[in-house]
Parts: sequence; structure tokens; C-alpha cells
Amino acid sequence: MTSTRFERLNGLRSRLRADEPTVGTWMQIPSPDLAELLASGGFDWVTIDLEHGAITRHQLPDLFRAIELHGAVPLARVALPDGSLCQQALDSGAAGVVIPRVESASQLTDIVAGCMWPPAGKRGVGFSRANLFGRRFEDYKTEAQQPLIVAQIESKNAVASIASLLAVRGLDAVMIGPYDLSASLGVAGQVDHPDVRASVAEVLKACRKAGVPSGMHVVTPDPKRLEEEVSAGHRFLAYGVDAVFVSHTAQNPRSRR
Repeated sequence: MTSTRFERLNGLRSRLRADEPTVGTWMQIPSPDLAELLASGGFDWVTIDLEHGAITRHQLPDLFRAIELHGAVPLARVALPDGSLCQQALDSGAAGVVIPRVESASQLTDIVAGCMWPPAGKRGVGFSRANLFGRRFEDYKTEAQQPLIVAQIESKNAVASIASLLAVRGLDAVMIGPYDLSASLGVAGQVDHPDVRASVAEVLKACRKAGVPSGMHVVTPDPKRLEEEVSAGHRFLAYGVDAVFVSHTAQNPRSRR
């Protein structure tokens, strides 16, 4: 029997709570065929990038369906730290959301509430693709109060607030955005700069103390780097981006350009 989206989500959450590494990937190109291909690659989850990808809301249901065909958990990185955008992604069928540019505990608390149906939160209740437009409304009630919530740590302010962010109820994990973090520290793109690495270490230390999984995006596909990040203690790892996979391999080996 095929497992449901909620069962796969619970499996992912259980692995995170058991301190097991999970590896997903990132998608910016709006192609259901590509979504299916990525999901068939053994990834635990696939995140649709609504912040930097050329993807619109009406394309989400087909992308999520394609991801679910091969057992990966469908997630969405919303464009802004906004509860209403999280609701749109969840109503479209995401099992959870990755929230960018989180800065404070009060901000995150409000966003998390916007991701969950009452009584857990304040998200609007209604028929949507997530509950098959009402046909699975009763079954969806529990899932709607327990989406996966991942907050991105992408600035020096977020690093300074990490202890209070990790205490927010409903948070499942945090994920470091290395490029935004490097820019915030004045060394844009230098993800291995000592200041960036020191901030990453600070987040990791706080996560261990709070018992909240930390994550990292290995943007450029590199198996060795992925294993280094696992060894460092990260448990919610994004590996590559669809566009980066293509750009690193779609090259004429004889071209001189």
C-alpha cells in the first residue's frame, strides 16, 4: 500500500528527531518532469523554491504531485517570511515550508501560527488541493496542524537571535543559507570565509544545546562536502539545485567558450 503524504512527513520528522541525516534537493525550474526526475533520485524531500525560482502558485499542485510519485516529501521555500504565503503553499499540497530571512522569535512565532489550522494556529480553514478540495477534509485536519516548519538562518541578526528562535513552538529544524549569511557578514559568496564558518559553528552549537536539528545547503553538488556537513552535525541537508545540476553537466567538452 502506498504511504500517504502525512505518513511520509511523519517519517521524515521522526528521522530528524532521532538525529538521523536527511538529504533533499532544491528546485527552481517549473517542470513536473524534472520534479519527478529529482524525486526519483533517492532524495528524502524536494523543496520548490518560490523565493528565487521562476515558479508561480498555480504550478505548485503539478510539481507536488510529481514529487509524491516517488515517495519524496514535497516542501516549499516561500518567497518571504510571511504566514499568508505559507498558507498558499500548504493549501497547494506542500507537506511543510522553509521560511527565508527569519530574524526574530516574535516574527517566527507569528509565521508558524499562520501555517497551522486552529487550535494549533490561525491558518485559514477551507477546501483546497491539500485536502482534495474537501473530499479528504476530515483526514487532513491532523496534518493541517502539523506541517514541517524549517526556519532559514541567513543573517548575522538571526545568528544573534538563534537561542530564542530555537525555542519557538512548532519549529522542526533550522537551515543555514550560506550565501545570504555570507552577504550579511560582508563577504558575499565566500561561504568558507572564517566569519561565515564561525557563525555556522555558533548555530550548530545552539542547535545541539536546544535539541533542534540544523541544516545546510550544499549548493554546488559535491559528495565530499555533503559528508563533511553531515559529520559536522547537520541533519536537514539540501544537496544541489536543479539549475546547478544542469549547468554543471550541460557543457560541450570541446567548446572553447
